[in-house]
Amino acid sequence: MKDMKRTVSRSNMRLFLLAILGLASFNSLAEGRCPPGQYPVGDQNVGGCAPIPGASQSSSPKPVGEWETRWGAIVEDSSNLATGASVSMESKREAIAEATERCKRSGGVKCKLRIAYYNQCVAIADPTPEVMGRGGAESMASSAETLEQAKARAMSRCQQAVGGQECLISYSACSRSEFRRF
Repeated sequence: MKDMKRTVSRSNMRLFLLAILGLASFNSLAEGRCPPGQYPVGDQNVGGCAPIPGASQSSSPKPVGEWETRWGAIVEDSSNLATGASVSMESKREAIAEATERCKRSGGVKCKLRIAYYNQCVAIADPTPEVMGRGGAESMASSAETLEQAKARAMSRCQQAVGGQECLISYSACSRSEFRRF
């Protein structure tokens, strides 16, 4: 009798395990024709797949900060060659005010804006003293994405203005945007 109970008990256990495994396999068949994260919709004639509600979808990365614009300016008094410059200021107004103050501190009386720029570099090319002494020559300012480009443009403009004569870079700087973390 004991052997019979064990046999029945083992048979029941096997049936129970097979039933569990069978049910588990039906669950995996439910999403058989759809990619992971989706389930089948429609009937047997027309079918499709839809996202599983609440399933995690890939999301774009969250920003950790922002790029802030930075301004620079060059102000000069052409009557006495006084110059003032500013870099990496938060606004155009602030950049011009700082450059104007520096121009006045260097002896300028009629300081006027020469160039204002943001998130770029700037360069000023002056004709050589020999060329300046002949009169009619003036410096040229140019801004560009890189310092090398700004210098090249300023030199080219200066040399064109003085008929191919020699020019020198007298000032160059960059006011690049700055990253601020949240």
